[in-house]
Amino acid sequence: MSKTDKQRSSSPRRAPGTRLVALVAAATLALVAAPAVADGGPGPLAPRPPAATMAWLAFPGGVFSVDAAARTVRYRACDGDTGRVADPGMRVTAGSASGRLTIGGTTYRYDVPLVGRSRGLLMVFPPHARFDWHVGEVVTDPMPPTDPAAGRALLPLTGRLASVVAGAPTTGNQAGASVRDLSGRYGMQQVAVNGTLRPKAASVIKLWILVELLRRADCGQVSLDERVLVTRADVVGGTGQLQFEQIPQLATLHKLAEYMIEYSDNTATNVLINYLGGFAPMNALADSMNQRQTVLARKMLDTEAAARGEENYTSPDDVISLLGAVWDAQILTPASRDLMIGFMREQTLNSKIPAALPPGTPVAHKTGELPDASHDVGYYLIPGAETAVAFLTSGPEPSGADLVRRLARTVYDYVAP
Repeated sequence: MSKTDKQRSSSPRRAPGTRLVALVAAATLALVAAPAVADGGPGPLAPRPPAATMAWLAFPGGVFSVDAAARTVRYRACDGDTGRVADPGMRVTAGSASGRLTIGGTTYRYDVPLVGRSRGLLMVFPPHARFDWHVGEVVTDPMPPTDPAAGRALLPLTGRLASVVAGAPTTGNQAGASVRDLSGRYGMQQVAVNGTLRPKAASVIKLWILVELLRRADCGQVSLDERVLVTRADVVGGTGQLQFEQIPQLATLHKLAEYMIEYSDNTATNVLINYLGGFAPMNALADSMNQRQTVLARKMLDTEAAARGEENYTSPDDVISLLGAVWDAQILTPASRDLMIGFMREQTLNSKIPAALPPGTPVAHKTGELPDASHDVGYYLIPGAETAVAFLTSGPEPSGADLVRRLARTVYDYVAP
């Protein structure tokens, strides 16, 4: 199924009555009960992937997140955000979470399998309005492979990455790497070494800021042509181009987003954080996708906040979770996904992943550096071998950067045709 077809199949529709709801629910549960195989059809003999404790339902304009262990849910869409809410009545049986609860006058009925790539159902009953229903794909971390047999061919990469990581302690670095096949050549398999390593995020956190901005643009809540005043008080040092331009200036949201990624512009980043309403929206984005190791707690180059222990963190697995959802157009529309990847392709800080690969290898990436952290994450855009990668390190930056280059080359040598 193409991304366009997937988007169409999960589009929200108006249901005229309860009988249709029952039919939709029955059809959805039938879809859930049949595991998917590589060609997209039902495969009654295919082994069912193991259930996760956390999953979220992707539908156009929003997500519905379930934490089955904590019995909590979160609805976050163009029309609002419930926050993380307890549902003590949640039923968890046979790898599926279901329930019904009312928040702020709106009732949510859901049946969400805890298995990635399944189909789930959400019905929303607003007060004094007709209800909506959403049928969409369930996302877990990691996502199960579409073809377990093909996925097994990627598993030996884990040992090669582990060998590189094993040498890191001699330099005082810790390292984590997560890799997800996007081409289908390895059945969309994901592998990781120290995938839950949680170093300071550095500028990698800017990807969550960009996704939140583009999500609002998809919802029609903002226009990227809107101009924002950048004043001298906004200007900070470090990486970036905006600090060298005429200030004050009216910069479009598009320019600020582009600079934030292309030049890793710290000034543009802080202006966007202010525009979006502070740290809470990005943290809500991460929470709604069950990325529990990611947090935005301070602005760029805010040394006073850092001294107070207010720091930004993420992990290789959380990065791959975000990159995978962007690639699959589960959190952004295809147009916004393409814009984001376009920004990442124009990255000007190219001393890590691009430097490790043969000249001309197409990549889209985002770096991050601090004195005690060095990262590079993104996409290998090799035709027929598209791959999402996340290489994060803690410890001395120079040796961390070298470690990232060795990890990046290890993946390339394995997946490049």
